[in-house]
Amino acid sequence: MKHVIIGIIGAGRIGKLHADNLLKRVESAQLKAITDPYLDEAWASSLNIPLTGRDHRFMLDDPEIDAILIGSPSSEHAQQMIECAQAGKHIFCEKPIALDPNIIQNALTEVEKSGVKLQVGFNRRFDPNFAAVRKQVTSGVLGDPHVVRITSRDPAPPPAEYVTASGGLFLDMTIHDFDMARFLMGSEVTEIHAYGAVLVDPEIGKAGDIDTAVISLKFANGALGIIENSREAVYGYDQRVEVFGSKGTAMADNNTPTSMVILNESGVIRDKPLYFFLERYQAAFVAEIQAFVDAVRDDKPTPVSGKDGLAPVLVALAAQESLKTGKPVKVASV
Repeated sequence: MKHVIIGIIGAGRIGKLHADNLLKRVESAQLKAITDPYLDEAWASSLNIPLTGRDHRFMLDDPEIDAILIGSPSSEHAQQMIECAQAGKHIFCEKPIALDPNIIQNALTEVEKSGVKLQVGFNRRFDPNFAAVRKQVTSGVLGDPHVVRITSRDPAPPPAEYVTASGGLFLDMTIHDFDMARFLMGSEVTEIHAYGAVLVDPEIGKAGDIDTAVISLKFANGALGIIENSREAVYGYDQRVEVFGSKGTAMADNNTPTSMVILNESGVIRDKPLYFFLERYQAAFVAEIQAFVDAVRDDKPTPVSGKDGLAPVLVALAAQESLKTGKPVKVASV
């Protein structure tokens, strides 16, 4: 069985996570190289990664490398995608490709022209809980889907300086939920109405963003949706979904460290949700890279396409416009 040989651009938190998974948990893959302008050489050496460097371009010239995983800062994704496509390397790119739809479309055009495969890193699609809910929808068990409800709350707010560069709540945090809404309902979002407030950290407001949001959605299939976000849930990383249909409801609750429940005279006690995304979505991060490797090795379509990378950005921009105007916004108008 042919191994897919991979290079990684970016050795920050997400790049290190993917490197560890490629080395230990993903089948039929071989990590040959990793680069980062501020590469931790001691870390790379400890994992015995064969090639390391500060400039990613040497990987583009390596004929042995089949694919590149892009985990660099978001502002660099689109240009690096174009470079990888032109070099004939298959691409796994973390979200977002870019914050500007025109830049995204330009990068996607280059990818399509080159004929390489592209997968965008919306890892939550690969979470076993959420994937199980999706299966109930696609199998018809729930009948016609009527309403999707998504709760997504971080355990602690990011620094204000991060918010300034992130594109804001909708493009940084809610973008995962916009993708999840499309994934679970199997339909495109056509209209959005967003409400937002600064209830967690005044510094986020001073940076020009919100930290709390409730968003209503309309889908092309006539269904409705609700997304609720907060930058701080004091009890942990709160990640839940529910799809209500004509024949029933499917729900996925939070993951906890254990399933133990204590019942006594004081009440019912159970574990808090897992604290952060690296713990909560560990299985999903492995599964998404395995799916990418399988698609490259077996020459089949990737499960998260370039279109899937563009659509949530358009929805997020419509949400920003709705928040600004106080009115519902058609996604097609973005």
